[in-house]
Amino acid sequence: MEVTRPRCGLLGERLAHSYSPRLHAMLGGYGYELFEVAPERLDSFLQDGAFDALNVTVPYKQRVLPYCAVLSERARTTGSVNTLLRRADGALYGDNTDYDGFRWLLERNGGVRPGEHAVVLGDGGASKTVQAVLRSCGAAVTALSRSGAQGFDTLKQHADAVLLVNATPVGMYPRNGERLIDLADLPHCRCVLDLVYNPARTRLLLDAEERGVRCENGLAMLVGQAKRAAELFTGTAIPDSRRDEILCKLNGQVRNLILIGMPGCGKSTVGRLLAARLRRPFYDADAELVRTLGCDIPTFFARHGEADFREAETGVLERLGKGSGCVIATGGGCVTRVENYPLLHQNGSIVWLRRPLDELPKNGRPISQSSDLKDLYAVRQPMYDRFCDVAVDCRGTPEETVEAILQGGIR
Repeated sequence: MEVTRPRCGLLGERLAHSYSPRLHAMLGGYGYELFEVAPERLDSFLQDGAFDALNVTVPYKQRVLPYCAVLSERARTTGSVNTLLRRADGALYGDNTDYDGFRWLLERNGGVRPGEHAVVLGDGGASKTVQAVLRSCGAAVTALSRSGAQGFDTLKQHADAVLLVNATPVGMYPRNGERLIDLADLPHCRCVLDLVYNPARTRLLLDAEERGVRCENGLAMLVGQAKRAAELFTGTAIPDSRRDEILCKLNGQVRNLILIGMPGCGKSTVGRLLAARLRRPFYDADAELVRTLGCDIPTFFARHGEADFREAETGVLERLGKGSGCVIATGGGCVTRVENYPLLHQNGSIVWLRRPLDELPKNGRPISQSSDLKDLYAVRQPMYDRFCDVAVDCRGTPEETVEAILQGGIR
């Protein structure tokens, strides 16, 4: 007898960059679609839409409440629904699996002890869920928002907080680099959690890294809630170990691989081979820069100088760094501007390709032609070292370098 598979999906207003379809493809044997629904169509979709079960994302986690004939206790407590099930009689059941997802994210990062102070940014559905989980752990919770009783500018009044959670979309793609607060105002903070997961490292998380504060984005929460939602969709229990397996795989799929190194070390050649091997898009930052400049790099250098060139290069890296799941070959001098590091690091792992100086070509490379390579390397070597996550020697063939990168766990 043929088994009928539920028709599932994600309900939201703008979903083009959602990771949910690939996530649910790893979780179970059911169809999963993206349902982009405008606010004025929400009523007709929920009443007449051809679906069996849904995840719900912004801006509808609270708006779907009146359509639910039955709510789980967590949905009632938080006033937020992110999972809908259509029952046999057509009525909708609303649940909150974000609760399960955030609890797992919190546990992964050491949890919070009774009486400890946690600050949550935002007052929407995600914030209410976060607050409910934290209070269930006995934490003292303060929520800051633009419209609430306490604004973001009151953060200094909560300097004893040990945990900060961003439950707003600030810093989310494509508005990378934005932040609401200065982490310096929380001197006792030992952990920062940002529910945003695209980019992988928001400005807030980059700030936490720089201060040596433990931090994580919201991808684990997404995986945790999806695992629980999949159990509700199918009525089948899924081992908790699947969360770690899927999170690891998903992280690898969405992470950029970025190649840095001296001019002529083979970044473009290795990058193309690596992208083909992994079936990922490939971008050569210098080629993208030539398209932006409207002329070749030596010509631009001669006309405008290095300062203008580096400024234009940063603009290209800002655009490329916002992407996900790509291989990017950079120009040899990108490390000379510290502002390029967060642009590359926010979504990627940075690989330094090291090649003997006597094997580096100079043709078509203005800086290499005008400098002694030993002197140039002496200046840039500590910069490459600061930027990179891993260094790979490329003394063999490009194919051997690709193997060395993959064997090093970068994929």
